[in-house]
Amino acid sequence: MKKLGFGLMRLPQLDPNDNTAIDLETVKGMADRFMEAGFTYFDTAAPYHRGNSEIAFREAVAKRYPRDAYTITDKLTLFMIQRKEDFPAFFAAQLERLGVEYMDYYWLHALGESTYRQAEEWGAFDFLQQRKAEGKVKHIGFSFHDKAALLEEILTRHPEMEYVQLQLNYLDWEDATVESRKCYEAATRHGKPVIVMEPIKGGTLVNVPEEVKALFTDYAPERSIASWAIRFAASLPNVMMVLSGMSDEAQMADNIGYMKHLEPMKEEELAILEKARQIIQGKIAIPCTACRYCVDDCPRKIAIPDYFSIYNNLKQFGPKQGIVAYTYYGNLTQSHGKASECIKCGKCESHCPQHLSIRAYLETVAAELE
Repeated sequence: MKKLGFGLMRLPQLDPNDNTAIDLETVKGMADRFMEAGFTYFDTAAPYHRGNSEIAFREAVAKRYPRDAYTITDKLTLFMIQRKEDFPAFFAAQLERLGVEYMDYYWLHALGESTYRQAEEWGAFDFLQQRKAEGKVKHIGFSFHDKAALLEEILTRHPEMEYVQLQLNYLDWEDATVESRKCYEAATRHGKPVIVMEPIKGGTLVNVPEEVKALFTDYAPERSIASWAIRFAASLPNVMMVLSGMSDEAQMADNIGYMKHLEPMKEEELAILEKARQIIQGKIAIPCTACRYCVDDCPRKIAIPDYFSIYNNLKQFGPKQGIVAYTYYGNLTQSHGKASECIKCGKCESHCPQHLSIRAYLETVAAELE
C-alpha cells in the first residue's frame, strides 16, 4: 500500500463559512485522481464536516468503486456519545453514512488522559474487539494526542490494538507537549505501525516564514513547501501511512507527484529541516492545527481556529499583515461571536487535541484585534 492517505477532514467547500457545504463534484474528481495514481487509503470521522465527510466519501467513492478498490478508516468519537449504550447506534450510523458494510480500520478517536480513562470505564476497547470479531471491522487501533508515558500505558494494557495514529511532523518531533518522537518510539517498541496525522500541522508547515522558504527553495527549487513536511513523516521506517487533508485539486496533484515514488529524506535534508524547525518555533504564537473540534459546542459560536490563524499571521508577518488581519477578523465577527464574547465555559478546551489554553488565548486575540 502506498504511503499517502486522503484525510477527509478539510474537504473543498462550496461556502467557506459553512463546513457542512462540501463541494462534492470536486471531491469526486480528487478521489478519482487519487485512485488512478494507485492510492487507496481514505480517513474520516463523524466530527469532520459534521458528518458530511462520511457522506462525501459514500458519494465520491463507495457508490462509484467496488469495495475491494479502497480502504476506509473511521473512528469512535467519545465526545459525541452520551453513554456507552449508544456505541452500537453510533457505529451503525457511521456505516450507513459511509455506504459500506464493514470498515477496514476503526479507531478510538483522539485518546488522551481523560478520553482514555473514559474509554476504559465505558468498555470502548471491548466494543472495538467485538466489531472486529463480527467482521464489521478488519483492523482496530486508536488515534492519540498526549504524552509518550500514557501511550506506553495504553499499549501495555491493550496489546490487541494493531495500529496507532499519531500527530507527527518535524515541528513537533521534539516538542515537549506533543512528543512526536517519543510517541513514535513507544509505538515502534510495541511493534505497532504508525499512521501519521497532521504532517503539516494544519497548514502551519506550508505557510512558513520567508527564511524557511528560502532554505527549502535554495536546496530544491522544484519541490513544494508541503513536500518537505510530508516526506519527513513518510521517511520514518515504522510509518505505514501519512494522511494529508487535501482541500483542492492542486494539493492533490502536488502530493501525488512526490508520494507516488517516494524518495526518503537524506541527511542534508534533515539538517535543513532542523534549521527550519528552529525558525518556525520562534514565530508561532498559538500552536493550533485548525482541527475545529472546539467550535461545534461553543455557545457563542466563536470562530476559534480562524481567529487564531489571523493572530498567528499578524505575529509572524508583522505590521504589513495588520490591515488584512483586522479586515478578516471584522468580517468573521459579523457571523460569529467575537473573541471577547467567550463565557469561559471550557467546552472548547475539553475537545482540544493540542491541550491548548483556548480561553486565555482568546483573551490575547481580543486584546490585539478588537
